[in-house]
Amino acid sequence: MAKDHRRADAELAQGILLDDPGFLREIVQRVVQELLEAEMTEHIGAAPYERNATRTGQRNGHKPRTLRTRVGTLNLAVPQDRQGTFSTRLFARYQRNEKALCLALMEMYVEGVSTRKVKEITEELCGTSFSKSLVSSLAGRLDAELEACRNRRLEADAYPYLFVDARYEKARVDGRVVSQGVPVVSAVRAPDGLREILAVEVADTESEATYHELFRSLKGRGLRGVELVVSDEHAGLKAAAERHFQGASHQRCQVHYARNLLGMVGHAKRKELASDVRAVFAAPALEPALKIACSVAEKWRQKGSPKVSEHLEEHIEECLSCLAFPESHRRRIRTTNGLERLNQEIKRRTRVVRIFPNPEACLRLVTALAVEQSEEWVTGRRYLDMGELEEQHRREEGGAEEVVLLGR
Repeated sequence: MAKDHRRADAELAQGILLDDPGFLREIVQRVVQELLEAEMTEHIGAAPYERNATRTGQRNGHKPRTLRTRVGTLNLAVPQDRQGTFSTRLFARYQRNEKALCLALMEMYVEGVSTRKVKEITEELCGTSFSKSLVSSLAGRLDAELEACRNRRLEADAYPYLFVDARYEKARVDGRVVSQGVPVVSAVRAPDGLREILAVEVADTESEATYHELFRSLKGRGLRGVELVVSDEHAGLKAAAERHFQGASHQRCQVHYARNLLGMVGHAKRKELASDVRAVFAAPALEPALKIACSVAEKWRQKGSPKVSEHLEEHIEECLSCLAFPESHRRRIRTTNGLERLNQEIKRRTRVVRIFPNPEACLRLVTALAVEQSEEWVTGRRYLDMGELEEQHRREEGGAEEVVLLGR
């Protein structure tokens, strides 16, 4: 039986292309080498061994160089000239790509891609292997910049409203997976009324000592003029705030409070209780709010929920400190929801990482996200009109002076 040579040649060619992984690499390497030689010819105005009166230089051998591409690593010989003036445009472009790749790796890490996945992606894109140590090293280049952001001087005239919230992330410490507290501090600054993220930390525990150190650091960086600290009911946080911000009020986050209170009743009663709590929070001033709270507490005592009644009587006033501030500010200073978007972004990215290799990696990622969010806030729209707070201060000072004069 006669054999179809055309089919055999096609099968042979296909076999070479598919079975020989170096086939394309050799072709690309030969083409790139020819491009380098053509660049040198253009640079000196003469081909190899060519003699003419218009040439501007002499060749001086070659220098080995490797170039990583999608088809593998190319081993090239870069032409040199005696004057040392030749510089190939090919490698200038490669250097830009290399920098872009490094930046992409760091951005991928910040986006929450684990080092293992980064390695897989770079191998697919570049045709070469990137070790976990290299990826971690590239990501570590962010540390100096982020450290400068965390320790920057706070330059605003005052930070009347301070918001403190914390979450927990998993990290490896001494070979064990442990929970790490990640407190974040933001503020509304005066006089421009913009928001700014002031601090991000990673600590073994969310304790009073942790917050003492955090607030001490903030004051050392220039934090001043704090009038209201908004947070959850964490006892250590409240104690540290009372010590470092004497004269400032504490606003317990109304969302956290309502969530805790609703957990004290069955599902069927939660809608009614939520409506009653909203009525308290909607009061225009402290005195009517406390009157409504008393009636709500009595109502739920009669409905057979003494824990709800006691909780309202003992803790509801902690949620009403915002009523001492301008009415237009209250909706935005009554909760820590201003940090909610940042927390959602942190959760979305850290869910991919799951367990950080160390606390430093956790701090790097969270700080990068916080810096990005803070830059959006500082360059965005005004959050609050701080002129209203200044006007309230002037009225209060005028009233105090009048009382003094009347007393005389």
